[in-house]
Amino acid sequence: MILNLLYAGFSDASIARRLGVGHRTVQRRVQRLMEQLRANGRVALGARAQELGLLPPRASAVRTGRASAAADARPHPRRSRPVRQR
Repeated sequence: MILNLLYAGFSDASIARRLGVGHRTVQRRVQRLMEQLRANGRVALGARAQELGLLPPRASAVRTGRASAAADARPHPRRSRPVRQR
């Protein structure tokens, strides 16, 4: 699930909110995936997962992931009011 959300372009914080886990938990799981798939970074992780057939074709991931990314966005808790311009 985390791999699909990363591939769709979601941030760690956004993934954490969607899955109901902490931000650091997502970071640890991504690190573990990189170790398991022997990837040196997030881009390499996506490429390796795609090589292994673990991800859907790119067009559908963008269509389903990015469109719902705006719905996942929440205002920053400390910035509930607009910042005044001077």
